[in-house]
Amino acid sequence: MSHIFSTSRVLVVGDVMLDRYWHGDAGRISPEAPVPVVRVTHDEARPGGAANVALNLSSLGAEVTCAGLVGHDSDADLLEQTLKNHNVNPLFTHVEHRTITKLRVLSQAHQMIRLDFETPFDASNAESLAQSVSLDGMTAVVLSDYAKGSLEPRLLIQKARKAKIPVVVDPKGTDFERYRGATLLTPNRAEFEAVCGTWASDQELIEKGRKLIKELDIDSILVTRSEQGMTLIVGDGSVHQFAATAREVADVTGAGDTVIATVAAGLGSGMSMAESAELANRAAGIVVSKLGTATV
Repeated sequence: MSHIFSTSRVLVVGDVMLDRYWHGDAGRISPEAPVPVVRVTHDEARPGGAANVALNLSSLGAEVTCAGLVGHDSDADLLEQTLKNHNVNPLFTHVEHRTITKLRVLSQAHQMIRLDFETPFDASNAESLAQSVSLDGMTAVVLSDYAKGSLEPRLLIQKARKAKIPVVVDPKGTDFERYRGATLLTPNRAEFEAVCGTWASDQELIEKGRKLIKELDIDSILVTRSEQGMTLIVGDGSVHQFAATAREVADVTGAGDTVIATVAAGLGSGMSMAESAELANRAAGIVVSKLGTATV
């Protein structure tokens, strides 16, 4: 598949983070408190959040630059080095906050606890990040929002529209107004429901989608609906339904990252929205059958 996307040059901007995993055996209960004792035998670190989207894009064969906010710390160095090792060009802005890190302690693939190290970034940090990025030579832009404060979407969307580059957004929260003018939004079922309310039929979902497209002046919406597949609603009136392709679901972590990466790689190499979405649906089916933050 990778050669299809070799002409794709994608800029990913958003909340970059480091996912750390500590693996071990939980054979006994602590004498100090009623909690399991995990004897850590090995650990690993993987790029997470927007950085995982960049990793997905790179594994699809696209040329990728990843911009985000990090601290002046060893986690930032590790994140930067790991991305470079996977052919991603990191363009990080270092600020006086620590790099967002999520530490998961696992025993026999069961997550015992997750520890989050983060303080939300300031609006001024997000603004300077948005102003610093260059869209020169890019064929698609991805905004990967995890509501950590790295993104100033309005500025980035304006820049991309001006340059006639498709901008794909993985939204968070209920203020979709932030993403006005984007080419594509890829909310999951819960995110879409939080903004548009529930629906009883596909027809009702489509109507809600069309209304949102009009209100926000966006081109298309791709609603990811886990076992019900995906629904693409395009501004020109057309609708495409994609059935879920996974035979077995091991872990849905990072499935949204894979969807947005594949759509962006497709659009960035000149494919239509429907073709890109169909490929994204297949890619998601592969990823949910793997454990952890995975790539295709």
